[in-house]
Amino acid sequence: MTSVINVNLPGQSYEIAIPSVSYANAPSSLDGLGQHMANLKLGKKVLLVSNPTIFKHFGERAIASLTSAGFDVASCTLPPGERYKTLNSIQKLYDVALENRLERSSTMVALGGGVIGDMTGFAAATWLRGINVVQVPTSLLAMVDSAIGGKTGVNHPHGKNLIGAFHQPRLVLIDPEVLKTLPMREFRAGMAEVIKYGVIWDAELFAQLEASKRLDQLRYVKPELISSILTRSCQAKADVVSKDEKEGGLRAILNYGHTIGHAVESLTGYRLVNHGEAVAIGMVAAGKIAVELGMWQKEDSERQNALIQKAGLPTQLPAGVDIEALIEALQLDKKVKDGKVRFILPTQIGVVTITDEVPSDVIRQVLREI
Repeated sequence: MTSVINVNLPGQSYEIAIPSVSYANAPSSLDGLGQHMANLKLGKKVLLVSNPTIFKHFGERAIASLTSAGFDVASCTLPPGERYKTLNSIQKLYDVALENRLERSSTMVALGGGVIGDMTGFAAATWLRGINVVQVPTSLLAMVDSAIGGKTGVNHPHGKNLIGAFHQPRLVLIDPEVLKTLPMREFRAGMAEVIKYGVIWDAELFAQLEASKRLDQLRYVKPELISSILTRSCQAKADVVSKDEKEGGLRAILNYGHTIGHAVESLTGYRLVNHGEAVAIGMVAAGKIAVELGMWQKEDSERQNALIQKAGLPTQLPAGVDIEALIEALQLDKKVKDGKVRFILPTQIGVVTITDEVPSDVIRQVLREI
């Protein structure tokens, strides 16, 4: 039994396919990758992109599925980690694409987490001015967030995702079974994005998370809750993207926690905290800002922070982070407009607002307190 969520966009709608976690004897959706892609009538040439660890676990299965469906498959592995999300890595992808003579009807398949998905999407967006991309996310964070919506890109030395393009996938294929191989720290990182959806969009999801005794390891989260996490988070992302594909307004709410989170990642060289951990810190800060401005109840802020702690995520800035440098880094955020930093701030569980009227002294005060 598979849930199919539609991302409805003019001329380029696509499906997110998610099999039920608890469905007994269900075939792995990864093994059906080739048939899913064949149904889309894509060109025969495919470049599978992954990192060495993910490829070792799932690469051969993905290639076997694609080959059995009639595709001509080449592969490329890139080093894992945010610090390798650079134009140098994209150049390697271009070289492999050229070597294998990928055409405009060809497809790049991203088999991996958010880093692989972002880079593969960007390479696909720019190779021959745009070829197909299929996202096969293997981390919780990528499943619920980065694989959906067409945001692609790489980092600049002075800021995250400053180089990129919108390029929607033809398909997002989610196999919950692959989460069993996900390191615990990466599972916790994905929970940050799940909590985000509860705060910005889905109060019922937030309540389901509160009802769970633990959120820090997959083995302690019931299969029914994993199914709900995947379907509700993906539906939330699909709903928002369908209404605002290129972040003209509403889609900016998906960056809740990311404004300060991205700055923390950048200042710590993408080595000290991962993306989910940085977003968790950013959500704590945004919640405190909202409370300071009288927009959010302190009790709701505390409920959010309790969930973040339940997921084993940090609620404080890393030691040694310079507050003034952090405030300066906020000016490089992609959402800055006319020199003003835009924040997504909650007003109640499930509802947020976008504002650029946050006084710098409030930002400074909150950052000093966390």
